[in-house]
Amino acid sequence: MAYQAVIGLEVHLQLKTKSKIFSACPQEYHGAEPNTFTDPFTLGLPGTLPTLNREAVELAMMFGLGLNCDVSGFTQFHRKNYFYPDAPKNFQLSQYDRPIARDGFLDVTLEDGTTHRIRIKRAHLEDDAGKLTHPTYAPYSMLDLNRAGSSLLEMVTEADIVSAEQARAFLESVQAIAQALGVSDATPEEGKMRCDVNLSLHRPGEPWGTKCEVKNLNSFRSVARAIEFETARQARILDAGGRITQDTLGWDEGGQKTFLMRTKEGEADYRYFPEPDLPPLDITPEWIARVRERMPELPAQKLERYLAAGVRAADAQTLSLSVPLSRFFDEALTAQPRPDAQKLANWLLGDVSGLLAAREETLDGSALRPAYLAALVGLIDAGTISGKIAKDLLPDVLAGHDPATLVQERGLSVVTDTAAIDAAIDAAMAADPATVEKVRGGNAKAMNALFGPVMKAMGGQAKPEVVRERLTAKLGLS
Repeated sequence: MAYQAVIGLEVHLQLKTKSKIFSACPQEYHGAEPNTFTDPFTLGLPGTLPTLNREAVELAMMFGLGLNCDVSGFTQFHRKNYFYPDAPKNFQLSQYDRPIARDGFLDVTLEDGTTHRIRIKRAHLEDDAGKLTHPTYAPYSMLDLNRAGSSLLEMVTEADIVSAEQARAFLESVQAIAQALGVSDATPEEGKMRCDVNLSLHRPGEPWGTKCEVKNLNSFRSVARAIEFETARQARILDAGGRITQDTLGWDEGGQKTFLMRTKEGEADYRYFPEPDLPPLDITPEWIARVRERMPELPAQKLERYLAAGVRAADAQTLSLSVPLSRFFDEALTAQPRPDAQKLANWLLGDVSGLLAAREETLDGSALRPAYLAALVGLIDAGTISGKIAKDLLPDVLAGHDPATLVQERGLSVVTDTAAIDAAIDAAMAADPATVEKVRGGNAKAMNALFGPVMKAMGGQAKPEVVRERLTAKLGLS
């Protein structure tokens, strides 16, 4: 009988605050020289005291509300004691039994259309550690404390995930919520979103097995690969009659495999106790209401709105999960005359995204204006230009030019002059008498071999419907 995986995730998000969580030291250190964004508290110097960042608290509340969590009542900080080289204080200020958010859920939709509910056990605030770099073959490690003390939110799921696909869909949704709310940049490549995976195996109907934790995964792909590898590894051990030990594992990206880091610590090893220099916080209904007022539209709400506007489910999902795409799409939809939502989505997710990817550009970094893309779609719908002409114009529209002006200046309006079209048809028929005979002999599909040359002769500006109608008449098929 096959094994079933039981998976829980721990997601760490660096909050989008200007200063660190317990001091006034600036937090945006990316690209800076090592150890230049520190202060006495970050360095753990004697006599320093923490001062809680209010914005970090409110961003955590906002994120918890976005995950349908309860954020009301008292929350408190504890000292979590451990001795790592990148933790100068020798303890982490975290939240133990009174997290800021708890008992939430997130519904995720997979590619097959099925929806799964992942329960959120808790989300709590803490300060981040520094970063160790281990030079290849060097007998030393290098310590950078720029990240130490940064505002961090850790979210822990219940063990409701059963596959790599579910885990990836969940992380994509979490990232979209964090970015939509402005809570975090949630960019794994910058270390602003990291994930730990807890995984065990069991046979259906039997108790859950012993879990292992894979630490510090910095991409959604790595999470999926680690789940797949660890599932196979544990299954091999169990099939051979072995026993899984509760270990903390690392992920070898080059070898695409897990490796042992240390045996798993238990709760008692951290010797939690309340932080004496930070009083508990009482999160009141009034405070929650003020935070709710700041919350922008969530991805799930955008999804419902796009579906109601007639956008296909897969396209609506893609748009709703991306802040730049949804922002651009929404602005384009307000253009007058209002473009067809699905046709606009086709252009934005297809030709526009493809051209930007080929140029290695982003939508936000391009000169494309939402109103101009809407106008391009409108010109096609009005029959003013053909789809081919629109594709030819797209690079210039992407550079910030008005498509209506381009069409006028270049004389690109669709030709409906039947005399000009008839002349092009006559020329095509004269150049290919064999095809003409095939069509007149009953092979109607062969007419396509004449349609292409006519459109080419007209420079792509002839209206396709008119060309087909005139071709049909001249070939005697009507």
